[in-house]
Amino acid sequence: QVQLVESGGGLVQAGGSLRLSCAASGRTFSGYAMGWFRQAPGKEREFVAAINWSASRTYYPDSVKGRFTISRDSDKNTVYLQMNNLKPQEKAAYYCAQDPTAVQLTTSPKGWGKGNQVTVTS
Repeated sequence: QVQLVESGGGLVQAGGSLRLSCAASGRTFSGYAMGWFRQAPGKEREFVAAINWSASRTYYPDSVKGRFTISRDSDKNTVYLQMNNLKPQEKAAYYCAQDPTAVQLTTSPKGWGKGNQVTVTS
């Protein structure tokens, strides 16, 4: 069983930046793909970013490409999401996710964190 704990959320003005972190424990971190989803009030959870186990490939939807960057540190069992030029409509709970493969993670990951709130003011 994996435990994923997000941190780094908070309040930021539109155009600002935040970095989210997700610390993983309880299961091997290095052999799994990691990623992020977000869910705004009244909307479905949506995929934001994924990184494969070796950090050789990353995946983003067009909505965040060029502004968000996912990375991982296997020594710290932690995955990061650097978010730049944030928009008010990106206010949401951001969830860390884990799956054996990055492609599968983009649609239905097997492990979830509890979420971390990001608020973007205009």
